[in-house]
Amino acid sequence: MDVVHHLLVLLHLVAFAALLGGALVQLRSAEPEINAAMLHGAWVALVSGVALWVLADTFDVRLSLAAMVVKTLMSAFVTLLVVLNRRFFSIPRGLLRLITLLVLADAAVAVLW
Repeated sequence: MDVVHHLLVLLHLVAFAALLGGALVQLRSAEPEINAAMLHGAWVALVSGVALWVLADTFDVRLSLAAMVVKTLMSAFVTLLVVLNRRFFSIPRGLLRLITLLVLADAAVAVLW
């Protein structure tokens, strides 16, 4: 099961990189939009994060329940924002900044909590 765990962690990190990278690219754009990297990164990060939590719970790995709930809620909120705003040609800069800050805050919770 270590192999599955490591593959899920890798997938989760790649999804985070796609989401953050897609958002950072759009910060310099004249008309920012939700790009494919952000959309797929958000979904994969959410699903792989939940899968990691289920895997840890299955094998009785002790995790901070509060941290996991906060991370899951933040990831779900980011995914919701990305999915709902994907259909628009352009999104407000404030929304893009909010998504970027939430992604960074989610990473901070993972590392610092």
